Amino acid sequence: MISRTPLFAALLAAALLLPASARAQECDCDDERGPRRPTRGYVGGRLAFAQPQGEFAQRVDQGIGGNVHFIRALDRGGILAVRLDAEAITYGYERQRVILSPTVGGRILADLVTTNNIAFLGVGPQIGVPNGRLRPYAHGFAGVSYLFTTSSLEASANDEPFASTTNFDDLTFAYGGGGGLYIPLRRGAAPISLDLGATYRNAGQAEYLREGDIIDNPDGTVTLRPVRSDTDMLTFHVGITVGANRRHRR
Repeated sequence: MISRTPLFAALLAAALLLPASARAQECDCDDERGPRRPTRGYVGGRLAFAQPQGEFAQRVDQGIGGNVHFIRALDRGGILAVRLDAEAITYGYERQRVILSPTVGGRILADLVTTNNIAFLGVGPQIGVPNGRLRPYAHGFAGVSYLFTTSSLEASANDEPFASTTNFDDLTFAYGGGGGLYIPLRRGAAPISLDLGATYRNAGQAEYLREGDIIDNPDGTVTLRPVRSDTDMLTFHVGITVGANRRHRR
């Protein structure tokens, strides 16, 4: 059984910090315009550093990618919210120089780039402290995890692909949770916060390709060697969130 200690630790830490942080703040105010309501919604973007877990860690290396999310408060105080996440991680990368076409021979070359990726889309609840100097949060989610490998051709002069193929893919149900800390960088009508956190995602069994699992045959065909295993992953995030505050009516 895969250990879920990182997930439980994150949720427990956030739960312990929520009451203390809430008591420490009496009011989140603007000196000139008076008190503000907590942020009702915001969008964020984060860099994601992924560490495969269990069986997955025995087959692939660490990955890197990005996350975008939207959060909307469900209560007037801004403590309970619904969160929508979209994330993409690349865990394998290959680049090689190839002849563009046998007709023209080796005079025109291109770069053949193959990437192994995981895309995730999920939704779920989030609880957190909406105001204060430190704003811990915890969230849970359910969604889908899409594993896919693509190959593309890029010209030597730039990195823009002009041809691309999905070599292999698989879709699986995913769920999990995580926690983190918002550190305000700017207050006002559009507050900005530094976002630090970790997420554990259980994606179950899936088939996928790794680096070297596509074999080019002499006759121009390819042989695929997919593997199957659990695809659990722990990701660490650092990013920025931007929100919009509403002020109390006088």
